[in-house]
Amino acid sequence: MVKTSDELALMRVAGRMLASVFEMLDEQDLVGMSTLQVNDLVDRFITVDLAARPASKGQYGFRYVLNCSINHVVCHGVPDADEIIRDGDIINLDITLEKGGYIADSSKTYLVGDASPAARRLVRVAQEAMWKGIGQVRPGAHLGDIGFAIERHAKKNGYSVVREYCGHGIGREMHEEPQVLNFGKPGTGMKLREGMVFTIEPMVNQGTRRVSTGSDGWTVVTNDRKLSAQFEHTVAVTASGVEVLTLRRDEAPVLDSRP
Repeated sequence: MVKTSDELALMRVAGRMLASVFEMLDEQDLVGMSTLQVNDLVDRFITVDLAARPASKGQYGFRYVLNCSINHVVCHGVPDADEIIRDGDIINLDITLEKGGYIADSSKTYLVGDASPAARRLVRVAQEAMWKGIGQVRPGAHLGDIGFAIERHAKKNGYSVVREYCGHGIGREMHEEPQVLNFGKPGTGMKLREGMVFTIEPMVNQGTRRVSTGSDGWTVVTNDRKLSAQFEHTVAVTASGVEVLTLRRDEAPVLDSRP
């Protein structure tokens, strides 16, 4: 759960590499690509360009390197040659990468082409909710502080937060303790300590927070088929606050630590 300085150094390497995967994707025109084509593009980039390992491939029997979740798909979307990304879609790409024995995990929801104002607003608020949660991270804070900040921001903007899925500890294993819920009460839950590393990954819905899993056993969708957006970063608790290990060059976050 708590990483040594040497372990954190290795996790920084994995985190920087994973950030570069998203920076590569930022340059792609996703319109007209199949989700399987995106998967294969990322697979080649991680394995060939970065000489790293896509940690999701083979995990829990999953055959692909990423989850691709379009529009009303909340999470765990499965790449498919017949699933074509279209102008106006929103798509979450959730990717893991292992280098030197340690894993980084991050996701981003992309606005594809001419997305609607309603879709753009949802995506913006979901990203803000993630940063609200990250802004709570410091030694002595509690996991409940993170979840409370996330859900409060989503609800303030008229959205709901999925409760069945959450952030998690990460390191040599993709999923370690603790669970990092996207809802909670301030001052409750595990107290944060310097060296802890975990993900923060809110899933924010336009409508109901209720979700269900499809017949493939993976794909999670909103029950009302309204849009869902997700963002995720791997973070480390530092002596003075937080370090975002998967930070991308295009991000200039303001870590709002106010309650």
